[in-house]
Amino acid sequence: MDFKESKAIYLQIADRICDEILLGVYPEEGRIPSVREYAGMVEVNANTVVRSFDYLQQQGIIYNKRGIGYFVAAGAHRVIYDLRKEHFLQEECGYFFKQCVMLHISADELAGMYQDFITESEKNKSI
Repeated sequence: MDFKESKAIYLQIADRICDEILLGVYPEEGRIPSVREYAGMVEVNANTVVRSFDYLQQQGIIYNKRGIGYFVAAGAHRVIYDLRKEHFLQEECGYFFKQCVMLHISADELAGMYQDFITESEKNKSI
């Protein structure tokens, strides 16, 4: 896994697990890899993964069954969707719109680019 310096590693791992949940790699009520297994997969210290799992538990995305492992919580898809949407609208849109204004990118231009992106994503079955 390639990590970015601008965000804590444990949060990047949590984001990856959320992506995997949304993509169906780990279904709701399904087991996810153990701390050691996941640490090996992403090549980090197990303590970092513990921190990621703790964060995801606090968000209500995963839960621990003592002695059995970690599982995806029922409703995790909705929780992830709501958290990400809120973050995007509160944290990222302001900067994005400011850049659009400064670079004179019109709403029509953005709408066209967005539609092209959707079409290409559907064609390639990506996202």
